[in-house]
Amino acid sequence: MLETEARAWARGEPGQGVPVVGMVGAGQLARMSLAAATALGVRLRLLAAAPDDAAAQVSADVTVGAPADRAAVTGFAAGCDVLTFDHELVDLGLLAELEAAGHTIRPGPAALALAVDKRHQRAVLGAAGLPVPAHADVTGQADVAAFAAAHGWPVVLKAATGGYDGRGVWVLHGPEAPLPPAGPGGRPLLVEEHVGIERELAVLVARRPGGQAVVWPLVETVQVDGICVELLVPARVEPAVASSATAIGLAVAETAGVTGVLAVELFLTGSGALVVNELATRPHNSGHWTIEGARTSQFANHLRAVLDLPLGEPALTAPAVATVNLLGGADGADPRGRARLAAALAVPGVAVHLYGKLARPGRKLGHVTATGPDPGGALALARRAAAALVGEDAG
Repeated sequence: MLETEARAWARGEPGQGVPVVGMVGAGQLARMSLAAATALGVRLRLLAAAPDDAAAQVSADVTVGAPADRAAVTGFAAGCDVLTFDHELVDLGLLAELEAAGHTIRPGPAALALAVDKRHQRAVLGAAGLPVPAHADVTGQADVAAFAAAHGWPVVLKAATGGYDGRGVWVLHGPEAPLPPAGPGGRPLLVEEHVGIERELAVLVARRPGGQAVVWPLVETVQVDGICVELLVPARVEPAVASSATAIGLAVAETAGVTGVLAVELFLTGSGALVVNELATRPHNSGHWTIEGARTSQFANHLRAVLDLPLGEPALTAPAVATVNLLGGADGADPRGRARLAAALAVPGVAVHLYGKLARPGRKLGHVTATGPDPGGALALARRAAAALVGEDAG
């Protein structure tokens, strides 16, 4: 190998042997992707909104720029073999232009659009025969009233774009309930039937461009105020439900043409039916357990998929896995103190992941994962370690 070629290889220049993946966003998902990239010998470059973003703190290959900045994204893409994402706050029009100019975007703009725009998502999935709630577009109060007349109160009003972690979702209990303020530039809304939820579940799929796909065991999620606080794997459901959920996840991935990891959040209703709630076309909170709990993590398989490499085995490494998310408490407790970390690590069989974020109430600061012979035992261990980190009683 010539000396100039060797230097190009070491630097990870596009087209010079070392795969260069550019990730738009430098949050905790990018931070956890770095370890997977290192293991695979992949150069992971980050476009961070700020130099103190979670992943930017621990990466030597960071470009600072806003995801909506045309010049920043275009210049960043030029230094990468493939562009991928750790969030959906992206300009789909710009990505379509980059794709048309020959850049490799995975997932592509068409797949991302299903996660970005819930009205579009519902229309596409419904047309494909996938189970979505009854819904309608909303332009005013009359649309909500007409929908409720057909489906009954209460109804769920959602922002079609920009909502996450319970934000942008409102339950309206009667015709007197006002619509939320439109906000700058207006806000597209949709109204959906209020679904009786027995359990909340998530299916994680990894898919390559050629169609190879793998599915991790079904995840049971525990939500509080729209924020995921705990995960249990495998989900405590009947085998037929798990099989149906897997089939839905694969069908959504195929319909969307997703490359990379896809998370499909599902409601299991009181009647036993499954309904699609949300999509994420990237690694997702519901898959953090895969780092210790699966033979191949969601982060490793996402990188494999966007580089069109063979996907890894998604099987469990233990009979049961549990994850507890660390949220900032009302008192601003920070889990990064040495004494708290030592107390958490003293709990046997747990893995601690801290995201490098400053603590504030309700902010997602990290997670703890435990494996064990049964879901209850694994969850108890994860809760003990999480409680130690935030200075609370595990209960």
